[in-house]
Amino acid sequence: MKEVSFIPKPYTKTLEKGSVSWQSPSNIALVKYWGKYGAQLPKNASISFTLSNCHTKTTLSYERITATDDFQFEVYLDEKREKSFEPKIKKFFERIEEYVPFLKDYKFKIETTNSFPHSSGIASSASGMSALALCLLSIEKQLVSEKISETFFNQKASFLARLGSGSASRSIEGPLIVWGKHDDIEGSSTLFGTKYAYEVHNIFKTYQDTILLVDTGEKQVSSTVGHNLMHEHPFAEQRFKQANDNLSKLIPVLKEGSVSEFINIVESEALSLHAMMMTSMPYFILMKPNTLEIITRIWRYRKETGSHVCFTLDAGANVHVLYPEVEKESVLAFIESDLKPFCKNGLYITDSTGTGAHKLTK
Repeated sequence: MKEVSFIPKPYTKTLEKGSVSWQSPSNIALVKYWGKYGAQLPKNASISFTLSNCHTKTTLSYERITATDDFQFEVYLDEKREKSFEPKIKKFFERIEEYVPFLKDYKFKIETTNSFPHSSGIASSASGMSALALCLLSIEKQLVSEKISETFFNQKASFLARLGSGSASRSIEGPLIVWGKHDDIEGSSTLFGTKYAYEVHNIFKTYQDTILLVDTGEKQVSSTVGHNLMHEHPFAEQRFKQANDNLSKLIPVLKEGSVSEFINIVESEALSLHAMMMTSMPYFILMKPNTLEIITRIWRYRKETGSHVCFTLDAGANVHVLYPEVEKESVLAFIESDLKPFCKNGLYITDSTGTGAHKLTK
């Protein structure tokens, strides 16, 4: 499929006013992407667990106006106007206008709320941009005469979300989503995320993710800046190959339920991601001392108990603690006694794999 496939035919219907609401989850990448090109396209394929409890709810209200030269919208977070978010939304609208050409025909009110603290290091851009993309697609669905299939709807929503935040392409469906063209995964695409279509062992269908909030402030270096630093990175090509190779290795692991090998791949991916940050120019470190202490304690606990608990990291200081559901009681007890003291204000969020976004009824 090519980008042109997402340019709609002329609209045959009109809408005067209304609103639509979607809830969309965050996700946690198991194989990371770090480095992109063109219009938010990844330099390597990635795969993620869709989360369940960490989500964004967005209501998009619209009212038809005389078309203007600019976009008319306001953004509200938790019922409070957030003008600081609006430049990012404007840039998003500029990127997607070709694919949703009704944007300047309406004045929009974007009301959003997260189930997790803003700037907590959880991918709010993924859940937020995907929820907004789904709202826009729901409006477009009412403007066209032809029937839009669920598959095309999800692909276009992921395609649009990607243009706002790369990882948002992986938040439309679940529980395992691949984004980026990969030779071993049929149907994979750089343009949108696709459901992982191969066999998955039952142990990975209910995997748990407890997010330890080590640092709840804004990151010192944005993901956009970090991705751009990969253009001249001395280890970039080796990293892209490593990620794609790890995704190949993960296919039989997911099928056979090989948790020990899953741990090796996932933890290596997390550390490789941060190694790219530490070896770019300029270099930077997003991990905090408490991040390293938590990792060390997870390793020690695993060695002493035989647990299958492991960690992964996004581009930040917080730690995602991954483990099979059968170990939930014991791992949560370990987190409460040994890891909670290293979380800011003792905060952590319990989550698990989810099935993706869903439309909200009024």
